[in-house]
Amino acid sequence: MGVLYILIPLALLLGGGALVAFLSALKKGQFEDLETPAWRAIFDDKAVSREKADESGKPF
Repeated sequence: MGVLYILIPLALLLGGGALVAFLSALKKGQFEDLETPAWRAIFDDKAVSREKADESGKPF
């Protein structure tokens, strides 16, 4: 029973810390654009030309 006097405030403290971190990220705009980062992972930034691929011997 004595352990509950430690665990309950600890759980409330951790939950409050998570809430503060979430609200801070929300205020800084972390959740404004959810689509663009997913598309950045799909498309490459650099396009390999056929001449470079032929010279190096590697397929494009």
